[in-house]
Amino acid sequence: MSFIVRQSRMLLIGLPLLAASCEPAAMARYRHSLPDAPGPRPPALDEDPFPDAAVLERRPLIDAVLARNPDIGAARASWRRALSRVPQETALPDPMVSYSLAPLSIAGGAPFGQRIEIEQKLPIANRRDLAGEVALAEAEAAHDDVEAVRLRLAAMASSMFDDYYLTARALEVDAHHRSLLEEMRASAEAQYTAGRAAQQDPLQADVELAMLDRDRLTHETERKVAIAQINGLLHRAPGASLPPPPKQLAVPPGDTLDERAMTDAALSARPELRAQDARIRRGTAARQLADRAAWPELGVMASYDSMWDMPEHRWMVGVSVEVPLARGRRAAARDGADAETEQATLVRERIADEIRVEVRTSIERVAEARAALALYEQRLLPAARAQVEAARAGFIANRNEFQAVIVAERSLRHVTLDIERARADVHRRLAELDRAVGRSAGGVR
Repeated sequence: MSFIVRQSRMLLIGLPLLAASCEPAAMARYRHSLPDAPGPRPPALDEDPFPDAAVLERRPLIDAVLARNPDIGAARASWRRALSRVPQETALPDPMVSYSLAPLSIAGGAPFGQRIEIEQKLPIANRRDLAGEVALAEAEAAHDDVEAVRLRLAAMASSMFDDYYLTARALEVDAHHRSLLEEMRASAEAQYTAGRAAQQDPLQADVELAMLDRDRLTHETERKVAIAQINGLLHRAPGASLPPPPKQLAVPPGDTLDERAMTDAALSARPELRAQDARIRRGTAARQLADRAAWPELGVMASYDSMWDMPEHRWMVGVSVEVPLARGRRAAARDGADAETEQATLVRERIADEIRVEVRTSIERVAEARAALALYEQRLLPAARAQVEAARAGFIANRNEFQAVIVAERSLRHVTLDIERARADVHRRLAELDRAVGRSAGGVR
């Protein structure tokens, strides 16, 4: 066996140097694309991301979600998995070593006969580089999927923040209007005692108080659901506590939104378009690789055969050439690559159309939300307050029924809640616009 080892070493002296060719260009880009380290693992469920926060703010919540949510780590792992295909596709195939012997020469007077051979396939016509380009394009598409996940999670976190804010304000409005209703009931009771009101008036107030308690139960449940959903995004236990939301949402100034500039920004920033660009590059490289597959593949070999009588014939070197006869398979590969490129191109056009519509729609909805908030604050709220005051004064002066007071108070409560919804809707629409343009929700606008 020592002889075999010695002969194998001699055969392996030159072939690795012959097999080593110039590094494919895809490998240089691969090394540039490698992440510094795997993404951080999600923190423990009981870890508090806001230990010192007195109030929960939108931007810190979004940042915490982007740092803790497992979906981002899963998308990064998918990207790294796709990236790992590049060195696999660009590497040379492993050399093939074979050994054979003449069994009848083992025993007897004949010399021991053996043969050892090593062969290395050498892909030609830039096949390794093209295979690496195909794999690298897949990895680039996967990387843009990571960015798409980040945009989606940022928009979800912003929307859930608005839900959380709205439920807190709804409970606050419920408590305030319960106090108003109790005052109205006391007034109705006094009027009834004085003989200036009907017995049903205090009972109407009791019914309205019960309905308000029912609304409070609904709003409390909505608050708990909002907390559970936020904690789910934060990778925390659903019942974990959160800091309270701010007392009032500050609405950003209503600057003019330039649709053309925002559409151009979206078409250059949206990761979905970049992912399709990568898939188009993949299809193009796959077509070039299919074209190169029709070229013969070269192999180099060296062997030692002890059974030749003449020592000069025992060492052999040679080449092997693959004969590309399977034309149907290669033609199908070209058709598949062309179809892939065509599909990616058309999908890109469809996504670009959708982005233009999203930007236009989001701008219109932002304008609508701002106009609705202005309508509530400037007209509906003052009118509802004046209606309550007029109804209470009319009831005390015995000019209208107590039912008018109940209706006016209910209208004021609904308008007050609608104002908070309108404030939250402005932020929801701005978050939708942020995502349409390709930027994280809650950022500087």
